[in-house]
Amino acid sequence: MHPDFLIVGAPKAGTTALHAALSQHPEVFVTTPKEPKFWLCDGAPPPAWRGPGDAHSQREWVWRADEYAALFAPARPGRARGESTPFYLWSRGAHRRIAEALPDVRLIAVVRDPIDRAYSNWMHLWSDGLEQVADFDTAFALEDERVRAGWAPFWRYRELGRYGEQLDHLVRYVDPDRVLVMRYRDIVDDPPAAVDRACRFLGITPGMVATIPRDNARSFVEPGWRPRVLGPAVRAGAWAGQFVRPEVWRRASEPFVRRLTGPGAGPRPRLSEEQRARLLPAFADDVALLSELTGEDFSDWLSTESRGSFDERRKGA
Repeated sequence: MHPDFLIVGAPKAGTTALHAALSQHPEVFVTTPKEPKFWLCDGAPPPAWRGPGDAHSQREWVWRADEYAALFAPARPGRARGESTPFYLWSRGAHRRIAEALPDVRLIAVVRDPIDRAYSNWMHLWSDGLEQVADFDTAFALEDERVRAGWAPFWRYRELGRYGEQLDHLVRYVDPDRVLVMRYRDIVDDPPAAVDRACRFLGITPGMVATIPRDNARSFVEPGWRPRVLGPAVRAGAWAGQFVRPEVWRRASEPFVRRLTGPGAGPRPRLSEEQRARLLPAFADDVALLSELTGEDFSDWLSTESRGSFDERRKGA
């Protein structure tokens, strides 16, 4: 048992929404869990990442080959089998392992304005009580320090959004005809057309999925007593979670996370033009590379205008 397709990235770029949409298709089987992370490993447990919550989350990684194959066993014959681990696009090792073990697999990469993606990434961790830095710009600047300290890939706000470099490395191992690059804005602006494009790429019947679920964006948690009091409790619990089964910590943490994102939490504020202008140099060269590799113009990402959250965009704000 093996996958016929992988949604390989990027984190916070709409992969969850696309995965959920394809799961509704009668000709598709997707795994539970959604993100096994198998191809990030090399026949061994994941590295001992050291960021907040990293040790707990590693317990959910599926790294044994027999356990990974078993995820696809329930699929009925004839269904397109797939899984979605958005860190595969980032991982150079995963590119090689996928190419060697799955010579016919099809890969879907969903890409998003890298600054908006990074901001959503920070918001996800902040609203879950794991990110300790209440200012996005400051947290963004800490990336190199955190990488040196051994924090997991999800903390790489800048690096995860450099899709040009990632795609350039991927197509050295995988035939570009087996890689579909989709835009987050297409999933938001015209969901049925976006899903149909993915279906045609996978060789399954288009027109079977009319809607696409919202993505897993987090509400904005204002700095104040809640993150100051509840954040350390969540981080301490996440550390202790490495010693129990993942579902135990998930249940135990829910009340704390609900309080963090409870009354008073709302839509995240948009980044200012000044903030985007400061961050654009981190991505400008990579945006040009992505445009060159795909033949598609991504220069709109170089704008200083923030596009807002998934819900804002769906409402036409």
